[in-house]
Amino acid sequence: MYRVCFVCTGNICRSPMAESVFRAHVARAGLGALVEVDSAGTGGWHEGDGADPRTVSVLEAAGYTQDHRARQFRSSWFSRLDLVIALDAGHLRDLRALAPTAQDAAKVRLLRSYDPAAPAGQHDVPDPYYGSLDGFEECLELVEAASPGLLDAVREAMKEHTP
Repeated sequence: MYRVCFVCTGNICRSPMAESVFRAHVARAGLGALVEVDSAGTGGWHEGDGADPRTVSVLEAAGYTQDHRARQFRSSWFSRLDLVIALDAGHLRDLRALAPTAQDAAKVRLLRSYDPAAPAGQHDVPDPYYGSLDGFEECLELVEAASPGLLDAVREAMKEHTP
């Protein structure tokens, strides 16, 4: 099983959106039994809460399903994860600081680094929480644009791990 965890700040907007979109890509690729997808936040403020209603609305309008409860990322998870996907540079920094080893820190990547069309130096998915519904729709577009590249990277990594 190849395990991917998406991480944002509170685990109610960006990371559950990325989790739902990427899970759909994995299922469409026929890899649902081989790739486990989840999400978490760098902080625990929303632990146990569902996704933000605007996240749910944007996902459902685009045909994605989700059943989410927020939780906080723990450094002990690194040992069972293959890839930790940060939604912005702050998360990347925080997660790498949490990593117990250099090998674990190397598992942390920015989501938009998998989007070949992302402008150089613009690899953050902006936090839509304090804005309007437009920000959530933009977030979905950025997540969708990066998901095919991430899926290709996961496929490639799975080939390398197969004996």
